[in-house]
Amino acid sequence: MTAPSRLIGIFIIVFGASCAWTILGETLVTRTSDSDTEQRAALGGLWGSEQTQLPAKFHLDRDATVVTGKTRTLVTTTSDLNPERTDIRVNLALDQRQKGLLWYNTYVVGFDSNYDIHNDGRVARLRIVLPFAAQQATYDDVVISFNGRPLGTSAGSEGLLAAAVLQAGGTAVVRIAYTSHGLGTWTYRLSSDMADVRNFVLKMTTNFTQIDFPPQTLAPTYERRAHTGWELTWRYGHLIAGYGIGMAFPQILQPGPLAQRITFWAPVSLLFYVFVLLVVTTLRGIDLHPINYFFLAAAFFAFHLLFAYTVDRIPVGLAFAICSVVSMFLTITYLRLVVNLRFAAVEAAAAQFFYLVLFSLALFNEGYSGLSITIGAIVTLFATMQWTGRIRWSERAATARGYTC
Repeated sequence: MTAPSRLIGIFIIVFGASCAWTILGETLVTRTSDSDTEQRAALGGLWGSEQTQLPAKFHLDRDATVVTGKTRTLVTTTSDLNPERTDIRVNLALDQRQKGLLWYNTYVVGFDSNYDIHNDGRVARLRIVLPFAAQQATYDDVVISFNGRPLGTSAGSEGLLAAAVLQAGGTAVVRIAYTSHGLGTWTYRLSSDMADVRNFVLKMTTNFTQIDFPPQTLAPTYERRAHTGWELTWRYGHLIAGYGIGMAFPQILQPGPLAQRITFWAPVSLLFYVFVLLVVTTLRGIDLHPINYFFLAAAFFAFHLLFAYTVDRIPVGLAFAICSVVSMFLTITYLRLVVNLRFAAVEAAAAQFFYLVLFSLALFNEGYSGLSITIGAIVTLFATMQWTGRIRWSERAATARGYTC
């Protein structure tokens, strides 16, 4: 086989392996999407959905008699009452769960709020409404009290409902508390549109240390690291804003997207590996047939195939270690027969470790994967330029014209 024919054969093998990785990657995309749809529906039934809590609403109903001629009509007027002070305590307890190829952030939220209200008019019936944080949710330990006295509660289309009598010029402290479960993020909206709040305090405690805040939410005015998490405070004397307060929970490395990323980048990994192996075998005069490269590509593909079907059943790190060992075992035990044990365990094993194991490991952190691969490519270029700088390629080409195998 001539040198050009050898290179064409190797190119065909790399191209065929790339097609196989594309199919495997698309399979992973489909599996991840199907799993996400199924698991979100299942977890939503158990834990509820994302929660966005709106402020409690207070309405004053007053009766008045209107006389029209000899007709007396009882008319009820309704006015909204804004709290003079709002004090909220939120406790978020994260419970991360892996379902299939994805991790999900499920949480328990303890919501406890106190509102100071004042009636500067006549005696009125006070209607209390707390909008539901999510329609698909359960609410336990529900308490609505009026000056420490529990009120009867009911559930309506608007949310949790309660009522009391607020005397003329009277003041009261209304407490509303519950415990619920959610999935994804938790948010407290100051208003359904632009908010105008006074004397507002929200204190949040978490059982996790990696905190982040969703887009279009306010940063805390005070933070303190606690033993198992954070204590966060939002305190405002008079605030006008269209944003809310929220918490985005920490994300665990997602097995499905990681396996997809490693699989789709695999052709680049194999291309580097084959290039370095060609240089090394040329320098050392080792004869590797395209069929040999086919089996080496198959050992690479075994890593990704095994990883794709183990990463959803065992921890990511363990799956990665097992797949790395299996793939390198296949390569070393094969090349010791084709060439010798030294070449298989040193040059070939080092190249595979660098371009398969370390290359794939760089893709664990998506933010730095591009930079890591770029640095690896530059190091490879430098090394091969130094190794081949003294080669007279015209002489090698003339020698290779009559080469057959």
